[in-house]
Amino acid sequence: MGIYNEKTENKLNDLLEKAYDAQKGFKKVAEHVDSSSLKSFFSDKARERSNHINELTSALRKKGMDVTDNDGSTTGSLHRTWIDVKAFFSMDDDESMLEEVRNGEKAAMEDYEDALEDCEVDNSIRDILVKQKNEIQASYNKADYLEDIH
Repeated sequence: MGIYNEKTENKLNDLLEKAYDAQKGFKKVAEHVDSSSLKSFFSDKARERSNHINELTSALRKKGMDVTDNDGSTTGSLHRTWIDVKAFFSMDDDESMLEEVRNGEKAAMEDYEDALEDCEVDNSIRDILVKQKNEIQASYNKADYLEDIH
């Protein structure tokens, strides 16, 4: 075990796992939407999540924490599959996918809030978590805006 207790390490690894899921989900959604502005938005979100993963992984490893290398969770796989099914059967793909992304971003914000409340981390890690949560909040707000104009 690294410098953090097991509960904190598990929560932080869970955040990383979900960030992998989100990254893959955004890439997949970008492939299915028709709107070029939405393709761009979802591709940007995939890159943002990749940056979150790299930034948090690097910072945690520097602290000596054992970071799980993975490519996402079982729940995430199911979530991505749901998006595929939704894209195939929906008459209004873009709007449905935006709604699903908004749900995912809302859940991500709650996960970050939970980690910030429950994890005992130093200020450098806390600052990274707050910054990433704020970026996800901005994404959520933008998805809300994009949904309104589509």
